[in-house]
Amino acid sequence: MESLKEKTAKGLLWGGIANGLQQVLNLVFGIVIAQKLLPSDYGLVGMLAIFSAVAGALQEGGFISALNNRKNVTYADYNSVFWFNLLVSISIYAVLFLCAPLIARFFGEPELTALARYLFVGFVITSLNIAPRAYLFRNLKVKENSLIILFALFLSGIVGVLMAVNKMAYWGLATQTIVYVSTITILTYWITGWRPSLKFTFRPVREMFGFSCKLILTNLCNIVNQNLFTVILGRFYTKVEVGNFSQANKWNYMGHVTLTNMLWGVAQPVFAKVEDDPGRQLAVFRKLLRFTALLAFPAMFGLSIISREFILIAIGEKWLGAASIMQLLCIWGAFVPIQGNFSNLLIARGKSNAYMWCTIALVASVFVAAIGMKPFGMTWMLRVFVGVNIGWLFVWHALVHRTIGLRLIDMLRDIIPYMLLAAALCALAYYLLLGVGSPWLSLVAKVLGVGAAYCLILWLSGSVIFREAVDFLLKRKNKTIDKDAENS
Repeated sequence: MESLKEKTAKGLLWGGIANGLQQVLNLVFGIVIAQKLLPSDYGLVGMLAIFSAVAGALQEGGFISALNNRKNVTYADYNSVFWFNLLVSISIYAVLFLCAPLIARFFGEPELTALARYLFVGFVITSLNIAPRAYLFRNLKVKENSLIILFALFLSGIVGVLMAVNKMAYWGLATQTIVYVSTITILTYWITGWRPSLKFTFRPVREMFGFSCKLILTNLCNIVNQNLFTVILGRFYTKVEVGNFSQANKWNYMGHVTLTNMLWGVAQPVFAKVEDDPGRQLAVFRKLLRFTALLAFPAMFGLSIISREFILIAIGEKWLGAASIMQLLCIWGAFVPIQGNFSNLLIARGKSNAYMWCTIALVASVFVAAIGMKPFGMTWMLRVFVGVNIGWLFVWHALVHRTIGLRLIDMLRDIIPYMLLAAALCALAYYLLLGVGSPWLSLVAKVLGVGAAYCLILWLSGSVIFREAVDFLLKRKNKTIDKDAENS
């Protein structure tokens, strides 16, 4: 158990550092590119986002999680997954290639035909790295996976900036995506040393398909939920409004995905390793829940209250229409990593059926509620979208309660203190600094003020998870200092 605890802590530390650096790179490149492009450029690529995401979910097929849950994994299992994903991806691309003119006609944008056929090449390339990525995931190779993604982000960001500077508009955004997935694929093979073989059988795929097919459907529903407004806005509103929403959602996504990916890299493997000890699994789950709440609420509520200043400073006044949208989305974003813990546990316990139906019900509820609010305008549609997604936390709890016995009162005790403290401090900072004219001064004051007050209050109140996190970081720092002293 101590070994597992140390692995988990190291995985979270590496995941946190790497995902933080990833978002810094995304931030820097995103700012530069957004300053060179127009909202309409982002709107065109945003209209295709749901098609790329759906194709990506179909190609991955839930096999990364399926391989993680498999008791004994062999080379034949990975090889079978590789060839199955490749064949599926080529088939999907052929269908989308033929459907590109219909997509362009649906949105009323003729240039989408060529853009779609080019952008969709990316998920065929991605299909080549699913098997070796599953190996990294199963074996908690968080450090290696993080380094791969960091390099891919850096290289693709450089390409995106160069193409934006040379006025290549939305083609630069599409090329940036293709360079990103191509780099990940090449480096994953180089680091793992894994290679496919022409001698294969689909028997392992058939054995895992009962589990993975439910994850496919679930992932599709998640994608629809995440891209629902892009499709609705693309159908009923202008590409400028779609661009503003896409820009706001991009920054919100960058915020919550930092935590979600950090936890995803360790949660499922760790939950699977303690599956035979229900009491231990419950304790591990609650600890991860507290740790997630500790970070998610101040980070995302904080991003919400600085959305206007951030937009003005980073990408300019032309994007100011995205600020109010980003402010609302970031409130929902605070709950995304928390709900991710619930879905990770269900997947690790093999409850793909419950996970699937819960997600389908969520998407159906959001869609009906959002369409019902359409006569009242985009803002109310967005408010309902956020409200339903946050409220669904209690549905996730009900499923986890049936699985490991997590009581509602315990869940609330684990997350409510951090939520209330972060909300109170952010609201106070927002209203106290409402009259500050300088966006730079307002942003810095809010970030430093809320951050310092949050840490001080947690330390003085004796928050166990906060002190454990600080102790672990100091312990790692001291070990590094001692090692440097020995080498000098």
